[in-house]
Amino acid sequence: MPQISLYIDSDTLKKVEKAATREHLSISKWVGNKIKSAITDEYPNGYFDLFGAMNDKSFKIDELSFIQDSKREML
Repeated sequence: MPQISLYIDSDTLKKVEKAATREHLSISKWVGNKIKSAITDEYPNGYFDLFGAMNDKSFKIDELSFIQDSKREML
């Protein structure tokens, strides 16, 4: 498995050690998880549950009219 070296100050290291201990993980596993979550291409949990959740009367969707739409080439 590839390895990575990090150069961080001692205060940051102490915080990382405490965070890893709280989550019952090794420092390596904790840092790896943080890196993976920072570069993931996935939507966060519950993202799609928000669809349609807005209940604001000032927010409305008007029916679209294609009368002024540009003419397009048929493919």
